[in-house]
Amino acid sequence: MKIGKLDLGEKPVLLAPMEDVTNPPFRVLCKRYGADLMYTEFISSDALIRSVNRSMKKLTILEKERPVAIQIYGKEVDPMVEAAKIVEQANPEFIDLNFGCPVRKVATKGAGSGMLRNIPQLLKITESVVKAVNIPVTVKTRLGWDEDSKVIVELAEKLQDVGIAGLTIHGRTRCQMYKGEADWTLIGEVKNNPRMHIPIIGNGDITNPLKAKEAFDKYGVDAVMIGRAAVGKPWIFRDVKHYLETGELLPPATVSQQVEMLKEQIDAAIEWIDEIRGILHMRRHMAGMFKGLFNFKQTRIEMLRANNYKDLMLILDRIAAEWGQIQIDDE
Repeated sequence: MKIGKLDLGEKPVLLAPMEDVTNPPFRVLCKRYGADLMYTEFISSDALIRSVNRSMKKLTILEKERPVAIQIYGKEVDPMVEAAKIVEQANPEFIDLNFGCPVRKVATKGAGSGMLRNIPQLLKITESVVKAVNIPVTVKTRLGWDEDSKVIVELAEKLQDVGIAGLTIHGRTRCQMYKGEADWTLIGEVKNNPRMHIPIIGNGDITNPLKAKEAFDKYGVDAVMIGRAAVGKPWIFRDVKHYLETGELLPPATVSQQVEMLKEQIDAAIEWIDEIRGILHMRRHMAGMFKGLFNFKQTRIEMLRANNYKDLMLILDRIAAEWGQIQIDDE
């Protein structure tokens, strides 16, 4: 699969952009486990223009995590164009426009998936950004706003016509949020539309290697994107790629292996931010780990309440000592 001059090879597996998750330390870890392309957390165009420190820091790209796409969102043409020019100076492989975020504070204000209720403006923003920068521009969006407005097949053609270099489709509407199962049938319809020639990336419910293979084999997508399934389980990229290449499923990671990975991620998060905020950030990753362990509830509570590095490391050492050799298939 190629986006502009970037060649990601056959059947690449991508890390989805996720707010408060896909910072550089996490992206580096996913890269090590085999992710072929990283996306930043989404960044507000308005915040970039105002040089808000937190948003500007999201432009940071480490050489060892490349290739990387920087994702921005907004609802007005001029701020999105100006933000795209700022992003271009950070030298990502390409810019991704977020027309898919379903969260209330974004979508109900007309940005993210809210743009699906204003297709002319969505297309105007996209075309203007494409013309304003000298690197490829891609789009990530959803099937439509709701069940009665699944516009993705027609929208995909229009986005291609205004010059995007690739399209990621999450197989849900905005109103579905993340509930129910992702519907891949329309993703497949976009991919198999003879008018389409840009790469089509499928997203939604890729939680294990078998589902990734089905996405490629049944729907013909050029790449799959993994989001929530990578939180607390970055080795999913290794598992998926191994299965795609060999047809063999790797054994689930042991608790001890998960603890060692988690310690490394905690260290990187603290180095990236600081001890308190780094540990707070990691709670999102830890919350979904070690599922299925017998009599683990109280230990999980202690792990998620730990507010300093020393206490958290002691708890993780105890987890490894007590449950270490157990394998967890925590899909």
